[in-house]
Amino acid sequence: MASSEPGAHMTPSTNKYSNRVILKTIFERSDGGVGFAGQRVVIGGWVKSSREMKEEAELSQNVGTKDARCMEVLRFPLLRSILKALRGEGDSRVHQKMDLDVPKPPRPALTLLQLSDGSSLHRLVVLVSSELASPSQILPTGTCILVEGTLQQPALQMKHVIELKADRILHLGTVEPNSYPLTKKQLRLEFLQNYPHLRARTSTVASVMRIHSAITRALHAFFQDNEFLFVQVPTITTTLTRGSSNKYLVNPILDIQEASNEAKAEFSKNFFPQQMYLTDSGRLHLEAQACALGNVYTYGPRFQAKKSLPEMLIVEAEMAFSKLEDAMNCADDLLKFICKWILENSTEDVKFLSKRTDKSIEDHLRLMTSCSPEKISYTEAVKLLNQATEKKPGNSMEWGVPLTDEHASYLVDKIYKKPVIIYDHPKNLKPFNVRLNDDEKTVAAFDIIFPKFGTLVSGSQSEERLNTLSSRIEEFGLSKQHYEWYLDLRRHGTVQHSGLSLMVDSLVLFATGLYDIKDVVPFCTTPI
Repeated sequence: MASSEPGAHMTPSTNKYSNRVILKTIFERSDGGVGFAGQRVVIGGWVKSSREMKEEAELSQNVGTKDARCMEVLRFPLLRSILKALRGEGDSRVHQKMDLDVPKPPRPALTLLQLSDGSSLHRLVVLVSSELASPSQILPTGTCILVEGTLQQPALQMKHVIELKADRILHLGTVEPNSYPLTKKQLRLEFLQNYPHLRARTSTVASVMRIHSAITRALHAFFQDNEFLFVQVPTITTTLTRGSSNKYLVNPILDIQEASNEAKAEFSKNFFPQQMYLTDSGRLHLEAQACALGNVYTYGPRFQAKKSLPEMLIVEAEMAFSKLEDAMNCADDLLKFICKWILENSTEDVKFLSKRTDKSIEDHLRLMTSCSPEKISYTEAVKLLNQATEKKPGNSMEWGVPLTDEHASYLVDKIYKKPVIIYDHPKNLKPFNVRLNDDEKTVAAFDIIFPKFGTLVSGSQSEERLNTLSSRIEEFGLSKQHYEWYLDLRRHGTVQHSGLSLMVDSLVLFATGLYDIKDVVPFCTTPI
């Protein structure tokens, strides 16, 4: 393993699966990579900026300032000069001056490339001679190049401390400069939404993607460290938590009574014999696993027919033998763990985005690691909003209606000035499977609301009582037939259990200081 001590002889490690050195492994050293000087490496990446320069011709050394040809004739006798000429002798200085007058061929051009491979914010300066590749091929921004060469310290004092002198080009992917959209230095995020397949090449979006990756690693680390098992749940299902409104149908609906014979024949070709949906939540199936394995979690896309973000990336967890308070504590610990992980493992990207998007990113992350959200009931929240003496965020709020974004913002920004957990919501605002409280008006559910970003985590204690759950299914107008398997969990060894759902895309927004969800989703399915 390479040492990180400056001055130690070392060889940068080559990536096992691409036979090249990742730039992050060079620049993560405390000396910025100087300890790797003299090592031969293979580097691959995309040109971020470039310039062409001509190598300066060496200064000709002045070997004589006077022409001695006439003086030789005058100084020596004529006979001696003739004899020397016959013997082929001559003044060597004359030959030297004649050699200097012969024009030399032009030196090759040198192209300086700033190369990025996406592993970090750092760029490596690569020196490529025109003898290896024509400057017109490698100068354009976006060119992909894989080169072999020697790492060296710059000959002159430069901003960078290490560079690569290429002596071999292994791959060259040229671009069409006239149609490549990322040629400008500063591009608006709204503009980049038109090019989701290319925008990760920009510094800002690349930093967002690396933080997104760090959050994913942190999620798995937290649950694995706390003895959760990772399980998969179906993406295509017949069971939904809130009914079929605003949900994605996988196969079309057919009214058998009014359908023509041709329509019936066409419908019979469907892969599924009944209506199937893209799942809006994995919690129902996760409960089945929790009732056998204990604590489990899953991670994947969830779907809702809404314009803002129809496909959401969500991590969900379910815990057997736990109640609402346990789920709230788990959510709090999870958020603290992730924020600390980002601060420790994505320092450079956080500092970079702080300059580009929001200067308070680091402060918000540190605040989350040091304090817990304020906990208030939905009823208390309504009371606070209606009793506020300052400028109210809109009309007075009635009990039983959802909190608007303005109401939630007022609670976290004006009253508590930190994240807030709102629990015990009216039963009509939450899914059918949430446990009914003793007042029979509210259910054991909670939301964690963040300043400027809204709800990041939702959770609940599931209803473990068979009769109550059956009644709730009927209240929501759901087909009991589709939920028989779910009711079986109550018939056979029921247990109290609770869980949570964390909106990963919204958490990335919070961690990067951005405000448009489309800027943190690699490929947004919403038409732009």
